[in-house]
Amino acid sequence: MPRPEVLERIQEAEQDADDIVADAEQEREERLAEARQRADEIRESAETSAAELKEERLAEARDEIAAERERIVEEGEAERDQLQATAESNLDEAVDYAVEAFEEAVHAQT
Repeated sequence: MPRPEVLERIQEAEQDADDIVADAEQEREERLAEARQRADEIRESAETSAAELKEERLAEARDEIAAERERIVEEGEAERDQLQATAESNLDEAVDYAVEAFEEAVHAQT
């Protein structure tokens, strides 16, 4: 094979190699860009899911707090009613005791 032909084939092989490297670098950059974009999408999706879960849990917690508050209020009202009933049942006895104590104090002064 004549030298100019060999040189030309070497140059073509080098050009082919350069083209392959350039194509590979371009493909690498495209894949990196796609991977970054996919990573961004996954992160955004995760953040959205986390925010939704947070809101769900907050709503559940608020519901639980409201239910617990209602239960406490109902217990307090029942206890108040019981105390009021007990006080009312002891009212006559307390009045009699107060009158007796007053009468004893008045008789003690005379």
